[in-house]
Amino acid sequence: EKLSISAPTNAYDFGQIINAVNASKDKRACADLLAMTEPSKLPVLLSNKLEGDTFLIFIQSLGCYVLGKNPELVYQHLFYLSKAERFKVVLALLSKKEKEQVQQLFDLLSKNQNHQYTLEDLESLKKVYEL
Repeated sequence: EKLSISAPTNAYDFGQIINAVNASKDKRACADLLAMTEPSKLPVLLSNKLEGDTFLIFIQSLGCYVLGKNPELVYQHLFYLSKAERFKVVLALLSKKEKEQVQQLFDLLSKNQNHQYTLEDLESLKKVYEL
């Protein structure tokens, strides 16, 4: 059953939706959530709640459902995700296989590059993700 997603108005709502998305492993619902969430609000909405499973479903959802339609939105989300409070901690705990998923997303982004971000922008963001 597909989750019904509405735009979160605060960190609590966002957290509740993320919990439901993680529980159901619904990548399409996660993509819907990310599509309706202003990327610059991600650090505030995530607050100090960023976890590995959330990080990974974001990466997978962006790659599966958002990249083909809107590579710029994927770039923006990756950029602001890196500003989230627990980003460095989550990054440090990723397995080799999980890091490969992140690397694949960046590879796809460079192939789908548009005029909104340069390959230099992408390279510097990759450094933040330690790839």
